[in-house]
Amino acid sequence: MPELPDVTVYVEALSARVVGHQLLRSLVRSPFLLRSADPPLRATESQSIREVRRLGKQIAIAAGDDLWLVLHLKIAGRLHWNFSAPKIGGRKLLAAFEFDNGWLWLTEAGTQRRASLHVVRGDAGLQSLNAGGLEVLEAGLSSFGSVLRAANHTLKRALTDPHIFSGIGNSYSDEILHRAQLSPIAMSQKLTAPEIERLYDATQATLNEWTDRLRAESAGSFPEKVTAFRLGMAVHGRYGQPCPRCGAKVQRIRYASNETNYCASCQTGGRLLADRALSRLLHQDWPRTLDELEALRKR
Repeated sequence: MPELPDVTVYVEALSARVVGHQLLRSLVRSPFLLRSADPPLRATESQSIREVRRLGKQIAIAAGDDLWLVLHLKIAGRLHWNFSAPKIGGRKLLAAFEFDNGWLWLTEAGTQRRASLHVVRGDAGLQSLNAGGLEVLEAGLSSFGSVLRAANHTLKRALTDPHIFSGIGNSYSDEILHRAQLSPIAMSQKLTAPEIERLYDATQATLNEWTDRLRAESAGSFPEKVTAFRLGMAVHGRYGQPCPRCGAKVQRIRYASNETNYCASCQTGGRLLADRALSRLLHQDWPRTLDELEALRKR
């Protein structure tokens, strides 16, 4: 799922292309995409685009005086820009928006249709789609610590909950926790003041650095290679590969369709975190350290 750095670069690329231009028409190809009925989507047609902004992991496009188109790409949704229209019959195409200077279209890989489009009126309508999490790049250490400690969650859950922190998902939470050298299952209310400061600094540094990297990568062109797995990431998507800090193999916890990647040596004092699939299989034989895991693999 595109997260804060990816969405920020999308927003910047869209702003440079559509602000001050007119949205001529919108073509929705998937019946699952449009999640609102009033105001109607057609009300945004022939309207001038005033602004494009990030709303958590969503992209909000201001059309006319008080209308907003709000796109949530979810896991597999991606945006594309060209001067000519897309192939309307394409299986992945969910929607296309014709502007007076080009076309924006939305595709979604796979068969599950999770991406969404809302049309809302005014700031009140826009805020109704805001989960309300803290904008970490705009917050100081004190605010960050207060929000983190407001409820007792694992750090992985706290970082990825949009009601707690805005714009952070599975990918960058792994990178943040690795940089902070904190366990993904450490409890938020048990962190010491120095650990909270370390997590805050890691959050700021990770999100800023990756936003700058993606900005440089697109170099003014429209971002087309948006992915959760990127070269240069320390742990996310790097299960079994060496940790760039200590050289130990990156580990993972799998749950549902997601996984958390971490370095046991750097983040958990060498202790392996129980992986649901394997721990059910091994029960009491589940290895507790990297050495025990290596010994198990050599049997």
